[in-house]
Amino acid sequence: MKELIYPRHLLERASWYSDKVGFIDGEYRATYSQHVDRLARLCAAMRDELGIQKHDRFALMALNGHCFLELYHAAFFGAGIINPLNLRLAPKEVEYILKDSETKVCFVDAFFAGMVAELKEATGIEKIVLIGDGDVPHDVKYEDLIASATPRFPEEPEEEDPAVLMYTGGTTGLPKGVLVDHRAEMLNFFHALAAFHLDEHIVYLHQTPMFHAASMVGVLGAPMGGTSVFIPAFNPAQVLDAIETHKVNLTVMVPIMVQLMMMAPEFKPERLASLERLTYGASPMPKAVLEQLIETFPKLDLYQGYGMTEGSAVLTMLSPEDHRKGGKLLSSAGRALPGVRLSIQDDDGNILPQGETGEVCARGGNFMQEYWKKPEATAEAFRGGWYHSGDAGYIDENGYLFLVDRVKDMIVTGGENVYSVEVENAIASHPAVAQVAVIGIPDDSWGEAVHAIVVPHAGAEVGAEDVIAHARASIAGYKVPKSVEFRSEPMPLSGALKVLKRELRAPYWEGKDRGVN
Repeated sequence: MKELIYPRHLLERASWYSDKVGFIDGEYRATYSQHVDRLARLCAAMRDELGIQKHDRFALMALNGHCFLELYHAAFFGAGIINPLNLRLAPKEVEYILKDSETKVCFVDAFFAGMVAELKEATGIEKIVLIGDGDVPHDVKYEDLIASATPRFPEEPEEEDPAVLMYTGGTTGLPKGVLVDHRAEMLNFFHALAAFHLDEHIVYLHQTPMFHAASMVGVLGAPMGGTSVFIPAFNPAQVLDAIETHKVNLTVMVPIMVQLMMMAPEFKPERLASLERLTYGASPMPKAVLEQLIETFPKLDLYQGYGMTEGSAVLTMLSPEDHRKGGKLLSSAGRALPGVRLSIQDDDGNILPQGETGEVCARGGNFMQEYWKKPEATAEAFRGGWYHSGDAGYIDENGYLFLVDRVKDMIVTGGENVYSVEVENAIASHPAVAQVAVIGIPDDSWGEAVHAIVVPHAGAEVGAEDVIAHARASIAGYKVPKSVEFRSEPMPLSGALKVLKRELRAPYWEGKDRGVN
């Protein structure tokens, strides 16, 4: 029986909780029955008024909100293939994605309508749909479409039908479109149900960017009888207000969000009294920040998820029990979720023994169909029947995955491999350090030298010698930074709030060949 499609699950739960307010977005409130009605109207309008067919791509460039969720759900009901755009992309990158995806309709809010309108002719966009209000260019308003439509759902999608075309962040070059089908997304959804025990008691805060794969647990899992709360974008004060006001008990954050929230002047631990579960991931959590989080909230259930867009988000999970055991496990990304197989491979595709470091590879039913219109890149990513992640790591005797770096971020100095994350952890525990990124820069003698870029806490005084001495106390001499650069402004971040090390390296490697970007 066909069951790995979202309508079978959402419609049943919506019938159970029809009168429950399940969607809170500023002043907006909607019950489950109202959400389903709006969704049916949206699906009908997309087909009848916008001409979007089952396999057509439609783009979305907007801040978080209930309309973003509705458009995701429309895609999962078979109304089209959603292409959520990274909000931090430059106009040229947006132009490339819109042309590459052959998108004809783009949904935007007032923040991004001007940019998309300027690209309309160059990209072949036929209609711009405005979410919300604003004196900005558009062809039709989102709410007008819903108000004028007669509710009608499209024919149920097949499990193998594509649902999402999500472009990778492009931190190492032009973004690639990751085409994911209903089956893969639904398998990831079931993994989330098992890991988080999602039910009608969940109050989930959408604060990670909804264009990012890390948001899919909230997009598909929270509307299973629970309550979805939205803030437009991450802001520490708004996060604290939303959690306190709506008694949020589950959310997802990337490490820099956790760090900024706990550094905010509005932060008080008691304001998060309702929070029962917090999932973090997408980039390494500095050990010092994780230890502070555990000390501040000893009863909070912490989960770490590791995965990637190509795997419909999550491959491994470090459980609350693992976090409470502490010690070395706090450095782990956890164990594989049911249905996912992991291996560590060398450059020739040989599977390495336990404890040896190599490239993290995976298999599972929750992987993408392909990189959009890139058969060679798809074949390369799945060579040998395994997805090759580009992450370096090892698996211990108990099946726990330990990530040591991105392969492209590894520094080779004097023939020795230095993993930047290890050096960053050694520096991050210094009390004056707010942010740190470690990169390799050219060195005539060693090939590459370890270079640390540090953003100190406001008002803190720290010198290069202090940073180097602090690192030397916990890591080998050849890993210790040879130079330290201080910045007053925050690190450049991708739309997924990952540090853009390619941008940090670029000035040092201009005119030189590093071999990898």
